[in-house]
Amino acid sequence: MIFGSVALAAVVATGLPLSSISAETAEAEAEESAFRQAVKFGFTGQEIQGGVMLGNAPAGTQSLSFDGQPVPIDEDGKFIIAFNRDAGQSAEMIATLENGETVKKFFNVAPRNWKIEHVNIARRSGGPSAAFMARRRPELAQINAARQVRSGSKGWRQTFIWPAKGRISGMFGSQRVYKGEPGSYHSGVDVAGRTGTYFVAPADGVVTLAATKPFSLEGKLLMIDHGMGLNSAFLHASEILVKEGQEVKRGEPIGRIGATGRATGPHLHWSMKWNNARIDPILLTGPMH
Repeated sequence: MIFGSVALAAVVATGLPLSSISAETAEAEAEESAFRQAVKFGFTGQEIQGGVMLGNAPAGTQSLSFDGQPVPIDEDGKFIIAFNRDAGQSAEMIATLENGETVKKFFNVAPRNWKIEHVNIARRSGGPSAAFMARRRPELAQINAARQVRSGSKGWRQTFIWPAKGRISGMFGSQRVYKGEPGSYHSGVDVAGRTGTYFVAPADGVVTLAATKPFSLEGKLLMIDHGMGLNSAFLHASEILVKEGQEVKRGEPIGRIGATGRATGPHLHWSMKWNNARIDPILLTGPMH
């Protein structure tokens, strides 16, 4: 700190040594710096489409919102947020402190170069049949209900592992465009494997759906809640080894790879969502080794 002549004269008038004043000033500045750090957000993860970030809330945070939606906070101030596959370039997080003040964090969301395949054929028209939708609606209701479960699991805080090892046969976010008309993008990552091969829980969680009777598209579908709105879905299983409501641990076998439902061959389709945001599992696990 630099003292002006008036301030210096005031210090001399106290009769205290300058070294004592300097020590007190340094201590005060250190406390102020620590306070400034305490009321900042802390994040790990990637500020990117399909990405997930773990955060530390500022000290004294009473509530959090992310683009206007409430975000739960764990006892120690940690929380999770994610960016949808088609997230815009900016997002905002606001912490409201106990004293009524707010702390804001702005994100610059990096875009992704998705694998886009242009095909010179028209997209199938007419939509699904009435008979198909009569079967499909109850399935969608079960899937949506499973995604609403908040189990209190702490799996979201862990480092995720690959549920299966093998050739990656489908990438998250890839999409076909039919004569200029975009089709649905691929909502997860596919790992090719032999029918009957075990797949494991990528993190701790609670089973929210175990469809032993194959769904029309997903086949034998297994869903797990990892807590704080983060969940995993595993499609096309030949066998599900766990039951709804069961707690599972990271690395625990939970099913076997298959080709049930709409699948061209045996593989595990692993998709993840945080609330309504579809996210890329690879950004949680890292490359397969």
